[in-house]
Order: sequence, then structure tokens, then C-alpha cells
Amino acid sequence: MSEQAPGRAPGRSDIVPCGPGGCSSYEPTKGRETMDFPELQLLIAGEWRGRAGHDTLPVVDPATEQVLAEVPIANDADLDAALDAASATFAEWRDTPAADRAAILQRAAGLLRERADEIGRIQTLEEGKGLTESISEVVGAADLLQWSAEEGRRAYGRIVPSRVHGGRSIVLREPLGPVAAFTPWNFPILIPARKLGAALAAGCPVVFKPAEETPATGFALAATLVDAGLPPGVLSVVCGNPQQISEHLIKSPVIRKVTFTGSTPIGIQIAGLAAQRVIQATLELGGHAPVVVFADADIPRAVKMLVASKFRNAGQICIAPSRFIVQKDVVTEFTEQFVTATRELRVGNGLDPEVNMGPLANERRGPAIEALVQDAVASGATVLAGGHPIDGSGYFWEPTVLSGLDPKKSRVMNEEPFGPIAPIVPFGSVDDGITLANRVPFGLASYAFTTSLSTARYAAESIEAGMVGVNDIMIMGPETPFGGVKDSGYGSESGTEGLESFMHAKYVRES
Repeated sequence: MSEQAPGRAPGRSDIVPCGPGGCSSYEPTKGRETMDFPELQLLIAGEWRGRAGHDTLPVVDPATEQVLAEVPIANDADLDAALDAASATFAEWRDTPAADRAAILQRAAGLLRERADEIGRIQTLEEGKGLTESISEVVGAADLLQWSAEEGRRAYGRIVPSRVHGGRSIVLREPLGPVAAFTPWNFPILIPARKLGAALAAGCPVVFKPAEETPATGFALAATLVDAGLPPGVLSVVCGNPQQISEHLIKSPVIRKVTFTGSTPIGIQIAGLAAQRVIQATLELGGHAPVVVFADADIPRAVKMLVASKFRNAGQICIAPSRFIVQKDVVTEFTEQFVTATRELRVGNGLDPEVNMGPLANERRGPAIEALVQDAVASGATVLAGGHPIDGSGYFWEPTVLSGLDPKKSRVMNEEPFGPIAPIVPFGSVDDGITLANRVPFGLASYAFTTSLSTARYAAESIEAGMVGVNDIMIMGPETPFGGVKDSGYGSESGTEGLESFMHAKYVRES
């Protein structure tokens, strides 16, 4: 990896082919296409607050290691102002008709679609994923706001038949109150839109903390909501020290709900803080998605889908397939085709339209990926493709395929890699495959490939996960619940379940 200091690295738009000999190094070009990166400002109680009077953190382009901007760090006064605003606006926002709240979210969805190219480019600069992926993510965020707007108008209660003549039993759905929302860097607009759309549609003000690595995309989402007519103070956006902010917000009596997406260790801490105040929490935590490929699967189709899914966003996706469990009869065929397709991937700056995989999102990921590869090799694994960082500026890593792993000993088979590593292991019987899939404590996403209807149903019912894709990798959408079990957290986002998580049932008895 480059030791060049951030802000001084040359630009890089070259494509690095990953052929049989691995991914080659490159000669830097004169620089990436220039654009004005936005000035970063916190949104506090309806006011945009810039760097004046604040400490800052650098936002770095992972493809070039250039510093793009400085994000202000929220201080205690900022956090208190955001909390006060959420408290002050709750009653008015709660009592705003659902149709009026929906109209604001629908306007915001329209603005996101209009600004998709602009926001997508900002996201690629600060996060690294391919520009096409980034633009698609912005459009997906718009779809989430649209769905939340529509579903918020259908937050129905019900009338329960009374046991006594003349009485009436009514169940109302009411917003929980102000929400603290925390989101990661890997999907810096899709995940926030999932949380903010549902919370705002339900009638809850939000104090939102995006990841410090990718704040500009989160601020862009907030700006669309403000421009769409969201009342001042209903949404505040803060950045800074994650521990300080989470403790300050969650310990406040103002906050009545926490929603967090991130690692399992941090999720446990968030859950503990919420439990101290007996407030609700939705936790979408780490995953380690098994792919169980049975002997009767359509191997070419499976490989095509899985290579694209595995290395999308450089594997930095919580639902990315990360353990490839292949029946012995077809493991050689599957592995050969998977390696061939992996070597054809082209790695480079996400702004280049011919690139299949961009950089890792930050400098921490490279050493973490390298440690997993070295551990696997030390325990007997073979590197079939990749396995090394790519020389030059930027946090680039070769798409990597491993075989010959010991599922019990290799860390990559037991820890979420969150990077471009594909470990392949064989299994014997159908039950052996299910056992391997269920052996880790995670249970977010999972996948199974088979042409047998009975095997497909058995796998879907037996795999311990919140989401199962059978012969498909598209397992999320605005209309469907998103969440996991076991160490992958609890609660669901999106779908009707996502809206309901920001509301409580109030029982009213009339006689």
C-alpha cells in the first residue's frame, strides 16, 4: 500500500486488469476529473453550521488518498441544540396529517432523482464505489422515501369488537417520538433513506449521524428533505466522535428510539445504552452470508450472479455473499468458473465507467483484509486469484479467491471479511451444507442455488437468517423487510415492518 500522505497522492483513473498473474501495478495519470466537492456543514435545529468554532476531520478520496474536505465535529452544544429541536418539533410533526408528511417525502424523492448524477458522483469520490453503483443507490434511496411516504398514509389502527354492548375498543398507531439514527459508510444514502424515510413518515423527528468517512452524501440527503419542505428542527445531522455522540444522544430523555446499522460489537454497546433507558432499538449488524451451491444448480448462471454480487462495492456489503459452500460433485467446476470470472474484473477509480470494482473505502480495510488472507494461507488455504494489495496510491486490493480452507480454523470462515475475499469450501450431503451455513453466529443474509424445488424449500426453511435468496441475489427492496437474527441484530427495516418499528400501539376503550 502507498505510504504517500493524504492530500498529496497523484490522481488515478487507470483500470487495473486482474489477469492470471494477478492485478498489475499502474502508472498514475495526471489526475481525476475535477469537480467542486461541497463544503460540509452540520444541520442543527434548522441551521447549517460550518467549520467555524468546530474541530474537523478530513474526508479522503479512497481512490487517490486526496483530502476532499473537512467535516465539522459536533460539540455538546450542537448535540443539545439538536435534541432540543427534536423535542420542540415532535408534537407539531406528530400532528401533521400523514398525507402532508407524505407530500414532503415524495417531493424529496423527486429531488433525489433529479440530483442522482450529482450526488452519485459525490458518493463515489468519498466512498469509492463505481459511479453507476452510486447513481443507482441514489435512485434506490428515492424509492425508499417514496415507499415510506405512501406507507405512512396507511398506518391504520383498528376497531376490535367489544365484549360489552355499547362499548368500543380502538387500537391507534402513534409515533414513538424523537429518534437517534446511526448509519455506516458503505451505503451512505440508501441506509439513511431507509431509516429517515420510515421515521419521518411515522411522525418522528430524527437526529441523524452519518459516517464520518462519507458525510457529504448524508448531508446531501438532508438537503433534499429541507428543500422539499421539511420543517426546521425535525431533522438534525451531526458528525464527530461516534462514542461521544451515541452516548450523548441515547442517554438523553428526549430520544425514544434508536436505529443503528454497523458492526456487532458496536451494536451490543448501542443496545446496552438503549436498555438502560428502556427505549426501543432496531439493530442491523454484521453478517457472514453463506452461499450454498447444490450439485444440481445452474453453475454458469450462479457464478455470473455471485461474482458480480461478491465484488460489488469491493465486497463491503453486509449482505454480500461471503462463504461459498459448494457440493463436492460440482466444486471443481464452480471454482474454475468463479476464478475465471474474477480474473476478468477490472479494478480502478470508480469514476471510470469501465471499472468493475473500486477501492476499499478507507485505509483500515487493507490491513484487515491482508490479515485474513495470511491467516487462511497459514492454515493451509490456496490463493487461486488475487491475494495482494495493488501498488500505487489509493486503497486498492485484488479480488481474491481462496480454496482449501478449514472452516473451523480459518478466520475468514468465521469473521465477516467485509472485503473482496471469496472463500470456497466443499460439502457432502444436503444436511452437511446446511450445517456449514448455520455454524457461525451471524444470521443476516443467505443464498442457495439449486434446480430442485424441494431442496430450495428445505434450504430456505433450514438456514438461520433473516433473509434468504434462492437462485437470486436480489433480497432487498422498499416493500420487503430487511433485518437479521442471532448476532446480526434484531428488528426489521423497510416494508410495513420498517414503518411499524417507529410506532407503538395505543389501546383506547370507550363505553
